[in-house]
Amino acid sequence: MKTINFIQAINEALREEMARDKTVILMGEDVTLGAFGQTRGLVEEFGPERVRNTPISEPGFTGAGVGAAASGLRPVVDIMMGNFMYVAMDQFLNQMAKLRFMSGGQVNFPITIHATIGAGGSAAAQHSDHPVVPFVHTPILKAVIPSNPYDAKGLLKSAIRDDNPVIFFEETTLGPIKQEVPEEEYLVPIGKGDIKREGKDVTIVAIGCMVPQALSAAEKLAKEGIDVEVVDPRTLVPLDKEIILNSVKKTGRLVVADDDTPMCSFASEIVTIVAEEGLSYLKSTPKRVTRVNVPVPFSPLMEKFVLPNDEKIVQAVKEVMA
Repeated sequence: MKTINFIQAINEALREEMARDKTVILMGEDVTLGAFGQTRGLVEEFGPERVRNTPISEPGFTGAGVGAAASGLRPVVDIMMGNFMYVAMDQFLNQMAKLRFMSGGQVNFPITIHATIGAGGSAAAQHSDHPVVPFVHTPILKAVIPSNPYDAKGLLKSAIRDDNPVIFFEETTLGPIKQEVPEEEYLVPIGKGDIKREGKDVTIVAIGCMVPQALSAAEKLAKEGIDVEVVDPRTLVPLDKEIILNSVKKTGRLVVADDDTPMCSFASEIVTIVAEEGLSYLKSTPKRVTRVNVPVPFSPLMEKFVLPNDEKIVQAVKEVMA
């Protein structure tokens, strides 16, 4: 085993998959520079034909990625910040997500989108969104959102090998998190959740960067005699509903932590699933812990007020226990 951080895990996954399969290419803004570390050193190893800087035109290079996938390559398209996905919505939702279906399955589109999302560093409103919902709402697209280096590396490798479009969401605040990962190759299956902490009193379903916050909340609550189970979906589409329902069946209580605004959030989807398929398990009304329904402010104090955290999760758990 070796200890690496989240960004190094992404870099290793890209390097291993590019070495394994010559059809894997990487394109995006400043990928040859690798300013944030995820793509650092790849152009020196694999050359400028397979690691390509693009103009600052998300519609252009996302569309080029779709075409490359249709032509037999396995492109990884790096969207520097998740908010930038908005300007390429036609390529994502009208082309990438639909062309395999419209071709009757005759053409595969093995494209992976890597997008850095979330807030926490005073990047202000136009760089701090959590733009998950528009993409998980769209049929065919797969979406993964790991919470630690082990899952990040294994899920990214699985995404690159998948014959369908997969969006790999990287949470900004998770970059420095370190964890042991195996020296040998491994994969994390798309569509399989994970129990990050077992408990018997309350289920917290935590998404992405909310997993460390939920684990922190669980430790605080344990000192007060409340035993929390933390469920990490890891994959939003396809979603492992069984792991969530089985946990709620055991605990009888549900809190969902999601770094998104509350209206039509993925937290809302999880609560709906439990209400439709596991209502008889519940001993109390489920709670969502999300952002305040406003754009993310630049001010560090106001940003902290808007974003969900372990303190807000603790409060929600106490409310469902009451």
